[in-house]
Amino acid sequence: MTKKTNERTPKLLLRQATLADVPALAVLTGRVYTPEWGHSEEMLRSQQTHFPEGQFVVEYEGTIVGYCATFRIDEATALAPHTWMQITGGGMASRHKPDGDWLYGMEVVVHPDYRGMRIGQRLYRARKQLCSELKLRGIVFGGRIPGLAKNMSRYGSAQAYVQAVVEGRRRDLTLSFQLSNDFEVVGLLRDYVPSDHESLGYAVHLVWRNPRLLDQPDIPSIATPQRLPDSVRVASVQYLQRRIASFEEFATQVEYFTDIAADYNADFVTFPELITLQLLSIENTELSPVESIRKLSAWTPQVKELFSRLAVRYNINIIAGTHPTEQANGDIHNVCYVCLRDGSLHEREKLHPTPSERTVWSITGGESAATVLTDCGPIGVSICYDTEFPEVARHLVDQGALILFVPFCTDVREGYLRVRYCAQARAIENQCYVVMSGNVGNLPGVNNFDIQYGQSCILTPSDFPFARDGIAADSTPNIETVLFADLRLESLARARNAGAVQNLKDRRFDLYETRWLPRNGMK
Repeated sequence: MTKKTNERTPKLLLRQATLADVPALAVLTGRVYTPEWGHSEEMLRSQQTHFPEGQFVVEYEGTIVGYCATFRIDEATALAPHTWMQITGGGMASRHKPDGDWLYGMEVVVHPDYRGMRIGQRLYRARKQLCSELKLRGIVFGGRIPGLAKNMSRYGSAQAYVQAVVEGRRRDLTLSFQLSNDFEVVGLLRDYVPSDHESLGYAVHLVWRNPRLLDQPDIPSIATPQRLPDSVRVASVQYLQRRIASFEEFATQVEYFTDIAADYNADFVTFPELITLQLLSIENTELSPVESIRKLSAWTPQVKELFSRLAVRYNINIIAGTHPTEQANGDIHNVCYVCLRDGSLHEREKLHPTPSERTVWSITGGESAATVLTDCGPIGVSICYDTEFPEVARHLVDQGALILFVPFCTDVREGYLRVRYCAQARAIENQCYVVMSGNVGNLPGVNNFDIQYGQSCILTPSDFPFARDGIAADSTPNIETVLFADLRLESLARARNAGAVQNLKDRRFDLYETRWLPRNGMK
């Protein structure tokens, strides 16, 4: 006796088309377009022969009620003016290019008796999924505008009618549907299908850009000789300040954490702001605050050599916290040394010293904020208080930064929360990742060293592709630890191109701008 189960065969099935479907598809397209203009069996077989994975059908209770056909094509051909017959090779998909970087949508048909079941939407979703899986630039096609003929006298031109639909002042049965599915208008195609009298032969040239790609128009261009990784692993060291007797002891502690991060295959490891204040405990002589900072600056050559050597040895990019460094003119800047695993070293200065840094230590601010090009894409450094000024992060992201590293040093919880809340805001408004790394612990008896409060974290934008609460990793306050997180760069691309909100795309450049003034030949 067969055991009964509660399992049911799906009534509606979306699948790849097969040659066995050809007769039914000929009937379906004939029903939609009339037998004269429906697709012949030769055309349907040819479409599957050229690009079988790009043809989809929807079955409902065993009957084929929807069909879409696609093929691959190069960008120059896809975005140039064309007609349907020209671009599809007479409906045969014979212009399919196996290495084409765009997916051309040559056909979508839905049985008129089954409209209202979102069959078209399912087919469009299948196309988008295929485009993403193949890592193509996007989908392009000519879309009908069936309301044009009836409204031509009112709007005077096809361009004016399309603009009214785009602006929401008019609804077109087909174009409004395309726009709601994230397609954008790039132009009009004249004589696309001359027999389409409702559209007066016109079609709207539409594109959907693959949001998983990082070089679309809505995302700053990333000049790199190699393909960016899909995922970047970052580590943040919450560093315990402790007494040391020598620079070698400091180097041993730093190397320990670098080794740990490398063992976990991290691409980056970040240390806190002013991590080298620990070196004041070596001699701990009675010095004024300004004298102590200048004495600390004397360690600059050893600090640079240490982090550069570790980056190469452990094959990891190091954001080496910050170190007070005396400049050629005698000023003291708070400098972050970025040491890459290719052996290069970059300096990024804190732009906004805090009031106490200015008055107690006589630290002055730097004058430029530039990204650092790494093997994982452009990154930015925003040091502690700099994060509370949104112009800095925006300037870095406008240059292409995908990840912002924030070394910080705060003495009390209120100060820490100012940095934390602003860092989260920077992640949201710039649709980027933010990695915070801070000091914990105290050095009683060490001159010119304050108390520490720290809770390091790795923050994300707040949208569906990202971590819950916009926090990829968080730490327990005031204990030494290392945080790790895998950050997917494609998630940033998806959010910037097709997120619930699109902060970068939606900026009102007609109302405001952020302009950096030239200083010392830099902007």
